[in-house]
Amino acid sequence: MQTLKYVSIIILLPLLSGCNTSPQPINYGIDGCHYCKMTIVDKVHAAEIVTKKGKAYKFDATECMVHFLDEFNTNDIKLYLSNNYIEPTVFIDATKATFLISENIPSPMGAFLSAFKTKEDAVKIQTKKGGNLYSWETLLAHLKN
Repeated sequence: MQTLKYVSIIILLPLLSGCNTSPQPINYGIDGCHYCKMTIVDKVHAAEIVTKKGKAYKFDATECMVHFLDEFNTNDIKLYLSNNYIEPTVFIDATKATFLISENIPSPMGAFLSAFKTKEDAVKIQTKKGGNLYSWETLLAHLKN
């Protein structure tokens, strides 16, 4: 009887825990970009998608994440995440971020694209580095052209 109890717990535990839809840490210098296959080393520009089933797709740059959307069913995505330029390695919600494209801030794939948690932070850096600001929606449209 005791054995049946333990077997039941082992079988039910994964079913009860459900899918983990939280971000997964990027192992810089080890993990590869799901889109371009480059090793992710830049702690300022990395990005990640987490599906509703909990699968994480890691990218070396937000522009790789955006281009990956062309080949993925976006209805399955729970989280779009970009690293915050102000706090490298800290994920922010890309759909709420403000993006700056400035030729004075190189990014891994050459789009000069950086993400900011607040518009105020983006404007401060834009004042110093130049460039144009984008919301998630306007960034998607810009990169599709």
